[in-house]
Amino acid sequence: MTTETAVPLSVLFGNPAYLSPQLSPDGTRLFYLAPDEGVLNVWAAPLDQLDQARPVTHERGRGIRTYGLCHDDRTLFCLRDADGDENWRLHLVDIGTGEERCATPFDGVQARILAHNRWHPTTILLGLNHERPQLHDVYRLDVPTGELHKVADNPGYVSWIIDHDLTVRGGAALRPDGGMTIHLDGEPWLDVPYEDVMGTRVVGFRRDGTHCYLLSSIDANASRLFEVDCATGDRRLLAEDPTYDVKRVEFDPDTREPAAVVFGKDRDERVFLDPHYAQDLGRIRAELTRDGIDAEVFIDRAGPRWIVSAVTGAGPVLYYCWADGSLRFLFNHQPELEQYRLSPMEPFAFTARDGVTVHGYVTWPPGVPRDRLPAVLNVHGGPWSRHTFAFDEEAHLLSSRGYACVQVNFRGSTGYGKQFRNLGAKQWGAAMHTDLLDALDQLAAGGGIDPDQVAIMGCSYGGYAALVGATFTPEMFACAIDLCGPANLLTMLATGAPYRSPLASFLHAQVGDPETEADLLWSRSPLSRIEDVRIPLLVVQGAKDVRVPVAEAERVVAALRDKGLPHEYLLFPDEGHTLTRPANRDAYYAAVVRFLAEHLPVKSAAETIAF
Repeated sequence: MTTETAVPLSVLFGNPAYLSPQLSPDGTRLFYLAPDEGVLNVWAAPLDQLDQARPVTHERGRGIRTYGLCHDDRTLFCLRDADGDENWRLHLVDIGTGEERCATPFDGVQARILAHNRWHPTTILLGLNHERPQLHDVYRLDVPTGELHKVADNPGYVSWIIDHDLTVRGGAALRPDGGMTIHLDGEPWLDVPYEDVMGTRVVGFRRDGTHCYLLSSIDANASRLFEVDCATGDRRLLAEDPTYDVKRVEFDPDTREPAAVVFGKDRDERVFLDPHYAQDLGRIRAELTRDGIDAEVFIDRAGPRWIVSAVTGAGPVLYYCWADGSLRFLFNHQPELEQYRLSPMEPFAFTARDGVTVHGYVTWPPGVPRDRLPAVLNVHGGPWSRHTFAFDEEAHLLSSRGYACVQVNFRGSTGYGKQFRNLGAKQWGAAMHTDLLDALDQLAAGGGIDPDQVAIMGCSYGGYAALVGATFTPEMFACAIDLCGPANLLTMLATGAPYRSPLASFLHAQVGDPETEADLLWSRSPLSRIEDVRIPLLVVQGAKDVRVPVAEAERVVAALRDKGLPHEYLLFPDEGHTLTRPANRDAYYAAVVRFLAEHLPVKSAAETIAF
């Protein structure tokens, strides 16, 4: 039986019961993330005896969010940083003994996992900015001994291209004009114009390394998948869509040839290149349908047994194992969610004031008439990302408390082709913001939301959008919630971790050039109009944030204090550019609920607040 009461914060934002299941390379053991003494750790169990699960790691700090399994079938690896400083260290754990060692014990150095596969089970290629903080060189890690050997110096690449023999084949370097050059096998291989940078990259190789798989939006609106002969440059088009970019490519685990291409529309759509894969996925969907499950399906097919994740959007994520033609349920990510009635994200589209078509999603309160509801405009970060159909904790936080959660893929968002994406260039605080306002007008015109009862919230770019809402268009919002949002675009571009410096030309082309467009950047900065704030504001910041200086948040808070405006300021000393620790997430979302209840109250029975 389900209930329409508000979902407790602990259920939405506490530790999940299960997350990120993976099968061991030999297919006999299941690994997953789960709490151990209140902290997310990696657990393991025989696939046929899940009741014998035990923790493999024993992290007691921020918890483990990213992990993987080495193909030696005895080593687990995970990345951890210190309180959100983004200086990731690689840790190796012996699955049998639990012994843990840090493979990159360097202060101020960020480790990136570049490549590891079944054909080289005891080798990992890493990117380390050990010698030059702004560039990641390539190192070969011998897993059994822990020895590191440099493989390649970085000539200025923002990303590396590596084949399945763990041979460094090249990389991508940004040019001063914001374009990019892809280098392959020692030569400049492809010049990518500025407008195609985000839609063009090498995504894989055939097992023999003779052909690569290239996503490219050059000479098209949206990214397409090509197979390219590395020696001759001859191309073969494999998949395309005139409007939507390729979201991901699903490869055959043995041949490493593409089996399917996924386009991120309102819901994901696959184009199958392998009929056998299409047949298997058809069987999986048929079994889910027989159980009454309409879901997005994600496949981890590393071996003969697959992990299947089913996302309905209106309940917990469901995990299965597909083996020998049958689907076996394993667990869902949060069983407590099953007792609550939840609404899925519903897509909508509208025409912006300049004629551009913009897409988004609304999550409506369950069981409530869609008649002039209070709404929260929840803005995604990036901004070079997008909202997708998913289980969205914040959407359920808001909708289960009586708010319509509005999520807009404003211009500049990815996935809708390069024309739409590049319409966001140098439109921070301008057309990117008016797209948000036009979405509200569309929903208000349909009678679903009350235009006088809207809040705006978000993290990173979404936090910036909330600050813009409070300073540029305060008449549109009842209150605003900013989590780690930049308030000054000039300092945002001038500061940050040194390894972000190779991205400067891209950022200048997309946001603005501080050398030639300082006035524009300042005029688009919320701090330039901080005196115009007249609505309550919740400002939240991580003290270890390497992207947004704490001083910016404190300048905003000082202005609010001087003006005597209602506000709240939360500073988390052990967080960075997002909130990871469960206790901090609980504190933040409890503050969000209180803040909205005070400044945007829900005048119905649906406003029940649970902690």
